[in-house]
Amino acid sequence: MIGKTTSLSDFYRRKFGDLPSEIIARIGQFNVFELEDVAAGKAKMPYSRKDYFKISLISGGNNRVHYADKTFEAEHNMLLFANPQVPYNWELGPDDRKSGFYCVFTEEFFKGYGNIRSYPMFQPGGTPILSITDEEFEQVKVIYQKMFAEIASDYVFKYDVLRNLVMELVHTALKLRPALMKPAETTGANAAERITGLFLELLERQFPIESPMQSIKLRTPGEFAAQLSVHYNHLNKVLKETTGKTTSRLISERLALEARALLKHTDWSIADIGWSLGFEDPSHFVKFFRKNEQTTPRAFRG
Repeated sequence: MIGKTTSLSDFYRRKFGDLPSEIIARIGQFNVFELEDVAAGKAKMPYSRKDYFKISLISGGNNRVHYADKTFEAEHNMLLFANPQVPYNWELGPDDRKSGFYCVFTEEFFKGYGNIRSYPMFQPGGTPILSITDEEFEQVKVIYQKMFAEIASDYVFKYDVLRNLVMELVHTALKLRPALMKPAETTGANAAERITGLFLELLERQFPIESPMQSIKLRTPGEFAAQLSVHYNHLNKVLKETTGKTTSRLISERLALEARALLKHTDWSIADIGWSLGFEDPSHFVKFFRKNEQTTPRAFRG
């Protein structure tokens, strides 16, 4: 069961209490923390999405992370790269105690400074978990120590330095395990199943729509193909082979399902429902709904 998406504001309120909005705004789009000593059974992370990035350095063995539909295990210390909106949780062994460090930041934090999502650990099919030695742990720990010193400083450009330190974490991981950080190379049926699974994951994790202020990010076959780093024609061919349906058909069926649910269970306007499903023009949503359901949204709602 995937829990409700956690925002960075939710994270701060859970950690620090019921903070006023102006305090949360002052905390900003980046922060770094020590991982309090955690014992198994005392703190369970829910299997849920976050709308922020999180990079964690965790000491001790027997680390298991459920990430999307996969399970990763780190037999020693662990470096975890959590991607926004991909659900995950971290599972402790029965006798484990953990400590370490983590930083959290939004995509907005890197606006104008490059595309953080372009790195392999944040892409579908990449490996977001590294098992690292004690020596490598100490190497990465130094970067976190620099973060603590920088964020506590009065330096005017400290957030530029902190962006560089986040990138140092990313590049250190890539250099430590370059092979693991590449998306898996597969061929034939396995490749088709993998691409289909990733497509369906990307499609499904945009739902349910919980607010008229929420809008899906991926709606066209081309947008899904770009996210998966495959050609549109190849994606369409694979999905047709594995599901018997085209990319457009699968997207349309899922949008129609969500549209029916929103029309039935909310009092949102038809324009708001259309916008939340990626239709900026309400008439385009009405046309889409009529084509898929043989009736109009208003008539369906009754």
